Amino acid sequence: MEYPQYDPNSDHQPLSDEELSTLDDMLTKLPSVDAMNIEALDGYLAGLLLSPQVLPKLPGAAWLPEVWGGDGEDLAAETKPENYPFVSGKQRKRVMLLVLRHLRSIAWQWTAKPELWEPIFSVAEQDEGEDLIDAEEWALGFLTAVDLAPDAWTPLFSDPVTGPLLAPITLLGGDESQQTEAEQARMADPQQRDELSRAVLDNVLQLWALRKAD
Repeated sequence: MEYPQYDPNSDHQPLSDEELSTLDDMLTKLPSVDAMNIEALDGYLAGLLLSPQVLPKLPGAAWLPEVWGGDGEDLAAETKPENYPFVSGKQRKRVMLLVLRHLRSIAWQWTAKPELWEPIFSVAEQDEGEDLIDAEEWALGFLTAVDLAPDAWTPLFSDPVTGPLLAPITLLGGDESQQTEAEQARMADPQQRDELSRAVLDNVLQLWALRKAD
């Protein structure tokens, strides 16, 4: 299977709400339990763009299959459907095109219209009429991108400038068993999760500005 690579000069038209819903629906209906939902995908693509790895030079095969939970490498060849996990080559192509366009639109918005960028977060609940945001799924997707190149990311997490900017993402998407009691208590409080989630937007834009300034 051949995969397209990310082209920074490709179509940057943001996906419409209908297209985002279609993409989410196609991914969540796939048989792989590791397929991303639209929130995790949005975070994953943000992580890829901020990665120390140069995304246009990264083969599509190195990152695209993560979106749909892999191509079934653990399945026996004689039992694996031809386009697994998709029902057809047409569906696979449609998903890839939407993913690539969403990726490109994020990069364009960060560069040209950062005020327009809205990460895709969950609305956890309402507190006295106010929406509480929960970016856990988004953060999980972001950290999946980190896991593709952990050694390259390590200096960013330890850096006195970029480390604190990444901290909310790490906390929201991190392993609960590795958290302190104080961190677990913070994660159990919807208001504090909301504060951390809302910090992600500005922090990511700051990380992008630092990246472009290098």
